[in-house]
Amino acid sequence: MNCSDPTRGVRSRAVGALAALAATFALAAGSAQAATIVINNLNAAGVGFNDTTPAAAVGGNPGTTLGEQRLIAFTYAANIWGANLTSAVPIVINARFSALTCTATSAVLGSAGATQVFRDFAGATRPATWHSYALSNKLFGEELLETPVAQINANFNVNLGQANCLAGSPFYLGLDNNAGTAVDFVATLLHEMGHGLGFQTFTSGSTGAFLAGFPSIWDHFLTDDTLSRTWVEMSAAERAASAIRPRTLSWAGTNVTTAAPSVLTPGTPTLQISGPAAGPVTGTLLIGTAAFGAPIAATPVSGQVMPVVDQPNGAGLACTTLSPANALAVRGNIAVVDRGVCGFAIKVKLVQDAGAIAAIVVDNVVGSPPPDLGGVDPAIVIPSVRISLADGTALKAQLKRRSRTVSGVVGSLYVAGSQLAGANPFGRVYLFTPNPFQSGSSVSHWDTSTTRNQLMEPSINSNLTQSVKPPEDLTVPLLKDTGW
Repeated sequence: MNCSDPTRGVRSRAVGALAALAATFALAAGSAQAATIVINNLNAAGVGFNDTTPAAAVGGNPGTTLGEQRLIAFTYAANIWGANLTSAVPIVINARFSALTCTATSAVLGSAGATQVFRDFAGATRPATWHSYALSNKLFGEELLETPVAQINANFNVNLGQANCLAGSPFYLGLDNNAGTAVDFVATLLHEMGHGLGFQTFTSGSTGAFLAGFPSIWDHFLTDDTLSRTWVEMSAAERAASAIRPRTLSWAGTNVTTAAPSVLTPGTPTLQISGPAAGPVTGTLLIGTAAFGAPIAATPVSGQVMPVVDQPNGAGLACTTLSPANALAVRGNIAVVDRGVCGFAIKVKLVQDAGAIAAIVVDNVVGSPPPDLGGVDPAIVIPSVRISLADGTALKAQLKRRSRTVSGVVGSLYVAGSQLAGANPFGRVYLFTPNPFQSGSSVSHWDTSTTRNQLMEPSINSNLTQSVKPPEDLTVPLLKDTGW
């Protein structure tokens, strides 16, 4: 048997060092077959899980302080995982709240990953292959280390919702999946624990190098559709190239492929650009869909594509009521706005109020495919999508020759074909492989095109459930493919 500290292992979004043990909170699973999860609370007195700030009961969470409510939510999420896994060895999680990267409009919610990986132990599903610590213990049937340590490290953003950290969107600590515009802490916990349980590769996606020369169990299931080979069959250079080919890397595990038709919806949300002035933009653009508003449907929503222009540099932020000229331009048409300054739902609601029939949000950072649009507003009734900065720049270049109400560029939003949303023609579900590579996100998440939205996408979606299994979610089938 061999073990290693997976210092290069992909962790969700960010990884922080852990402090000394401050308190221990244990969760015993509800049945003899279920896994037992032990939560080590590493926060100091008065901080994070020990925060004594008074709190009113919310969404079925009866805690009387902020720290107590956080621990109750953690217990609730751990119960969900414990009921869906079996292991004779308790799963120990080191957890704390601390300051993580964030701005006023974006934030790292949390991070987690396995603390050790093991290979060539009795019960391993494949030889010469790294398995996460918790999975290794489960397969071996007892603790692998003479001096056990926590199998998972987890860290959560203590500043979320403050003015400089995704302002106005704190963690929602209720247990009822009713977060609204806040961030569901239970869903965040389920996501991060999923990584620690083994929803990650320990192979470097940026270089393609195996950890200490050996693949992870994850790599046996990663299939590049361009090369028709798995990651264990490729060279390091081929793996690095595969990690930045959008929507070509799929999961070949039987459990996921079998479950996918019961979880994902048939048909691919599509943005088709045409018209006499479309020029080089003519064709189908990669899109991210919105968690709010009307879903894209089989019946097309079509119209002239018209930009909002409200900035001196020609951009259209659409963060305040549209001017008469912009309102005239988008009325009855598909509005194009730029990402930035305010939330996506605010922009789409404002162009809807001006009479737009749909909205296209142009990203403001380089990368493809474009992520989904997060946000909540029940008053939005039009569809909206995000496109990449490159596609948006090309599209807006074609719109420069427009009149006040006609551009000659036509957009159509519709669901195409019967292929599962987020899967390839063979029904294998795509992994997240954006270009450029995103450390901490690439490869070790589902692609953002999966519909319904999945727990293990790189960013949280407001329409997630708190389920980890079909018919809502594919996380449990994937973990079962790896040996759980």
